[in-house]
Amino acid sequence: MVEFNPFALKRKTILVVGASSGIGREIAIECSKMGGKIVVCARSEENLKSVLDEMDGNGNTYITADITNQEDLTKLVSDMPVIDGFVISAGIGGTLALQFATREKFDRIFNLNFFAAVELTRLIYKKKKINKGGSIVYISSIAGNNRITPGNVIYGCAKAALSTYMRYAAIEFAGRKVRVNTINPGMTNTNLINSSGALSDEDYQKDMETYPLKRYGEVQDIAPAAIYLLSDASSWVTGCQFVIDGGVTTK
Repeated sequence: MVEFNPFALKRKTILVVGASSGIGREIAIECSKMGGKIVVCARSEENLKSVLDEMDGNGNTYITADITNQEDLTKLVSDMPVIDGFVISAGIGGTLALQFATREKFDRIFNLNFFAAVELTRLIYKKKKINKGGSIVYISSIAGNNRITPGNVIYGCAKAALSTYMRYAAIEFAGRKVRVNTINPGMTNTNLINSSGALSDEDYQKDMETYPLKRYGEVQDIAPAAIYLLSDASSWVTGCQFVIDGGVTTK
């Protein structure tokens, strides 16, 4: 009897952008374990080589690119193979009170968290670098429209825009059977949550206590959702926000 696994990614080529660290790195590694041929992308060649060393299988490759740079984006789309799915996990955060959230700071976070993802999607779809029946997965956040907290206005607005864009793309790309979804995690233990330095360990501990499961997520909690959305198991799933947040938005 032939073993059947609906979550397998065999014979699928997957691009993971933002694969050098955090959630993107874990997704790339776990997708390789499911049999996919993975193309990892980020700015740091050294970090990408490190990811490749942890991945299973043969044929995995990397492409260095700064996706906020139009020339890099164009070259990435030109150099990449035709894919069956892609994940965009690149992003930056920032904790600021509303009165300090200047246009310059909005531009910085929106450029990577929203505009780069939108432009990469446009180019990949326009150039037909994703096969019919493919899957697009954006790493969004519950900060977009599920949990509004002080100091998170720019990041939250960027993620809200990404989640809304996803719904439009899901409708427009359905003609070629390309599915589009977001994963919206709650606070997840990555370098991103400590990058701003705006919150103390005590602040994080207090916030963690608001989660019904009394912990933040780990990257291992998020990667299986990406596998599901990239695999044939989710062939009737599009236009959805997949919330993974330890129950905090159910309160």
